[in-house]
Amino acid sequence: MTLPEVLLWRELRRRPGSLKFRRQHPFGRCIVDFYCPAARLVIEIDGMAHQMGSEADRDRRRDSWLRSQGLHVARFAVPEVMNDLEAVVREIVRTALSRLPLHQAALGSPPQDRILGRN
Repeated sequence: MTLPEVLLWRELRRRPGSLKFRRQHPFGRCIVDFYCPAARLVIEIDGMAHQMGSEADRDRRRDSWLRSQGLHVARFAVPEVMNDLEAVVREIVRTALSRLPLHQAALGSPPQDRILGRN
């Protein structure tokens, strides 16, 4: 894993928002950076390589295929993760909670400290 992925994994493994995440999760021929099964949310961290050459097209095709499987894809650039990890985690939790089935989402949003994995 890259440094931004390591930093994000350190936060996600604390189960922010009481959500479980997996890292390096396979889908077909794809391996996604992180995955929240309850929300069917894929999280990808994009470095500079994702902006070069044919990588952007490859990412679009891959995202399209993942969406066709009923998944939502959230992409974050490396500078976002490195400069404001807390905001990235908040956005991931907000997105995941908004995708939970109604009976789970109706429980309400957890307090801010729980979203960020703090006690």
